Amino acid sequence: MSEQVTTETIRSWKTSDHKIAALTAYDATFGKLLDEAGIDIILVGDSAGNVFAGHDTTLPVTMEQMLYHVASVKRGVNRALVVADMPFGSYQPSLETGIANAIRFMKETEAGAVKLEGGRRVSELVRRLTGHGIPVMGHLGLTPQSIREFGSYHTRGTSPEAARDLLEDAHALEEAGAFAIVLEKIPAALAADITAALTIPTIGIGAGNQCDGQVLVLYDMLGLFDAFRPRFVRRYAELGTEIRNAVTHYIQDVHAGRFPNAEESY
Repeated sequence: MSEQVTTETIRSWKTSDHKIAALTAYDATFGKLLDEAGIDIILVGDSAGNVFAGHDTTLPVTMEQMLYHVASVKRGVNRALVVADMPFGSYQPSLETGIANAIRFMKETEAGAVKLEGGRRVSELVRRLTGHGIPVMGHLGLTPQSIREFGSYHTRGTSPEAARDLLEDAHALEEAGAFAIVLEKIPAALAADITAALTIPTIGIGAGNQCDGQVLVLYDMLGLFDAFRPRFVRRYAELGTEIRNAVTHYIQDVHAGRFPNAEESY
């Protein structure tokens, strides 16, 4: 088995030729499959609210739900770094709330790190968490937990002012101790500038190919989720179609009395 990926491993890849490959997962079965395939980071994202629970946004996802998903994934993983996404409401109320909930992730799920959204406004929390030995991944650009504030999923950082804000946010997260930053749905040129300006890795999602790594939602790239299809998602399979076909054949066999056959019976 390859050496376990840690936050220090991720940091070291900033100055290497290794591009960081990350995907989301929400259960032990998929966690094990991704780990065996050699994925570097498994983000247990609050995107579970969309693809797993059927919500329109990530906002309804709770701490208890995320604790369950992260612990489930971790039980299937040996090598990859498992990162726990802190859901909306788990860190916004106060520094104390954020610290207490991050500690819960580390103790109850054995995750390797936590992720939270925001820049300068969460930098003090990042500083406090890393000071307590809790590794933090940042998240800038399109931040789904702030969808009610922005009102849309449009590209972020498209004006000079917004681009400067994102760069300043990225520096603030780095200075606070974050080991990596997700850059979501921002112009590729801006992502390249931020990546070049930082000493910690950037992981893009809809942010061009100059980031130090990439992440996608597993259900999107496998063709399991069809509610919407962002242009940055490459479909590596169409498992939704394959699953529907398999279930159709199963139904037909049951209805026709072809399943189970003698060899499948006791």
